[in-house]
Amino acid sequence: MDMTEKVVLITGASRGIGAATAREFVAAGAKVALVARSADAIGALADELGDGAMAVPCDVADYRSVSDAIARTEGAFGPLDVLIGNAGLLDPISHLAEADVDAWGATIDVNLKGVFNGMRAAMPGMIDRGAGTIITVSSGAAHGPVEGWSSYCASKAGAYMLTRCADKEARDKGLRILGLSPGTVATDMQRDIKASGINPVSQLEWSDHIPPEWPAKALMWMCTAAADSFLGDDVSLRDEDVRRAVGLI
Repeated sequence: MDMTEKVVLITGASRGIGAATAREFVAAGAKVALVARSADAIGALADELGDGAMAVPCDVADYRSVSDAIARTEGAFGPLDVLIGNAGLLDPISHLAEADVDAWGATIDVNLKGVFNGMRAAMPGMIDRGAGTIITVSSGAAHGPVEGWSSYCASKAGAYMLTRCADKEARDKGLRILGLSPGTVATDMQRDIKASGINPVSQLEWSDHIPPEWPAKALMWMCTAAADSFLGDDVSLRDEDVRRAVGLI
């Protein structure tokens, strides 16, 4: 797919799905802002990717930090075409009655408020230009409870509703807003899940998980009109028809 000169900002770009997505978009010709708190990691990735990428340290839980990151991106590359909200935490993996209160709140700050902050900062400019795509990396946990994941499930469910609200408010203004539910992906998060042993997901073997390159390719596909039937909703990468459309099978 050709993304030549398109400007893309990816949160949680330091590793996993975010880093794989950055590689995919730069390879397609996009100008990509790598956003994460891990300045060293995104700096190293930007060096790897060359002139098509820039590292922008940012805390997505802080609105001003997100707004500044978008301003820096647009100052370097031009108006933002695509925002991919990928930053996410799973902490604490524990039963709700025993959950660490501060860790629980931090996950809400990143997974829910972080999505709002990105949308709030990006949407006005996109609305003014009458175009733009916002994709949030969602989860099956947005649609059903998982033992030990109360903060993750609650935050992802809230982020899914933000996708629906934003689509309702801005589709007629030219914006494309949707989510991706990738299934279980072979990232560092899965190692933490495996170690917890709390729920059926922790019992999966590493070979059961899809590689991060799969959701990266799906996110690229979702930037095209081929995914327009999913606007305001989540695309599930568990769906074989979706995998076929993306070119994974």
